[in-house]
Amino acid sequence: MKFTKDSINIDPVKETAEITSKLRENVTKKLKKRGAVVGISGGIDSSVVLALCAKTFGPDRVLGVMMPENDSNPDSLELAKKLSSKFNTKYVVENMTEAVAGFGCYKRRDEAIKNVFPEFNSNYKAKIILPTNLLEKESLNVFHLTIIAPDGTEKSERMPLKEYLQIVAASNFKQRSRMSMLYYHAEARNYAVIGTGNKNEHEQGFFVKYGDGGADIKPIAYLFKTQVFQLAEYLEVPEEIRKRTPTTDTYSAEQTQEEFFYRVPFDILDRVWFGWEKGISSKTIAEALELTEENVESIIHDTQRKIRTTEYLRMEPL
Repeated sequence: MKFTKDSINIDPVKETAEITSKLRENVTKKLKKRGAVVGISGGIDSSVVLALCAKTFGPDRVLGVMMPENDSNPDSLELAKKLSSKFNTKYVVENMTEAVAGFGCYKRRDEAIKNVFPEFNSNYKAKIILPTNLLEKESLNVFHLTIIAPDGTEKSERMPLKEYLQIVAASNFKQRSRMSMLYYHAEARNYAVIGTGNKNEHEQGFFVKYGDGGADIKPIAYLFKTQVFQLAEYLEVPEEIRKRTPTTDTYSAEQTQEEFFYRVPFDILDRVWFGWEKGISSKTIAEALELTEENVESIIHDTQRKIRTTEYLRMEPL
């Protein structure tokens, strides 16, 4: 196989036909369901899945569920509404703040943040980041906590394990609450819950078990993020969504998926990963992408480490 930066490109027409055919078979014949429920956030992945479902089942048998909460970016809701309008699907807005607060999500999270930064209060914003860019230096996945004061001043500290685990565990109530809401709407209509995770998220463990990882079908879990963008263009997902930087929309401070987890831009990560899976040498990948072999090896090692350490997330109950 001759490897180039375009080797990862897909035929969106063919890919869409295969996905919609499989979706129709799985939902109607295997699951015996009448339609699809999709959690939509104004992000590229959920937008593509909603578009695919509308094409598969018709807009009348697709429900988009928007689930903002206290820390959500207001743009997410507006973009999700625009998406639903574009594909003529029904939608409901479920504000998840009370449900999430009922689990003690905010209280437990803030307690851990204050252990690191005692001055933290409700006027601050916070996020978790992985500060090192893999293209600059290979390093361990060491998370840092960043807080932003009302005047814009930022402080960042390496996170103690106890506080890191507590913040993540508390924040995961958000995804698990949303999963429950999706299944409420699916069961009330005899629909299937359609997952929105892509290959990057599924294989590297960038999801919450029984949260956003909980679904009946995961139609794009084999596609790299860059391939999802290719599908989005073909399906005519609104341009504002296609140009939006992928975010986690989990923490109160704005945070990209790259700085929280992936540590390298998707257009590089995906091509390196694709080449590695196809058995292409690091030297060849580096030459095609105008990187150093060290860059390529760092990305491959980081990907392998994440796949290995998150295997438990993909396991069925033992």
